[in-house]
Amino acid sequence: MQTANVDLSITVTGRHIEVTEAIRDYARKKIESLHLDYPRIIEAKVILDVQSPLRQFAEIVLFCANHITIEASSTSEVLYAAIDETISKIARRMRKHKTRLLKNHRPRSGSIRHMDEQVFHSESIDDHEKEELEPLIIHRENYRIRPLYPDEAITELEMGDRGFLVFQNQKTHQLSIVFRRPDGDYGMMELPQGPALT
Repeated sequence: MQTANVDLSITVTGRHIEVTEAIRDYARKKIESLHLDYPRIIEAKVILDVQSPLRQFAEIVLFCANHITIEASSTSEVLYAAIDETISKIARRMRKHKTRLLKNHRPRSGSIRHMDEQVFHSESIDDHEKEELEPLIIHRENYRIRPLYPDEAITELEMGDRGFLVFQNQKTHQLSIVFRRPDGDYGMMELPQGPALT
């Protein structure tokens, strides 16, 4: 069992805040105290942000073995509390991943679910009540596309905060998107290669 994260690369950075040695040590000790045997942590990044005097933000991204990335974030009035809450979310997601891994190794006796088809007519949708809002980009970030199998992509999606994941499908070698459906299941789209159709 992984009882300590030895020689773990932990980077603590701040936005709108100067990260003191006390805060840096606190974040490091919290990550090093994650005593779980799977997945094994290779690298950790902590981003701290003081958005306002009563809004302290903490985000933690763990890069683990087997191409697993676990991320979580929290907001609190106190920065230390935001770090604690984020660590709790990370630990829950790690446990969830391990449970899912164990379930996948059990013999499957599941059945195929059939869903009734439903057709909605355009008359049933009231377009007058819809407000037209101008879309606004409030946050821009880099997105790393990695080669994964579909089940690995679903696992990463379950452990992250995003509603979708873009990845290079290891089975078909195509760019694919896996996403959460409103009914709780997952959907997957494969993006066609070559020039776009007109």
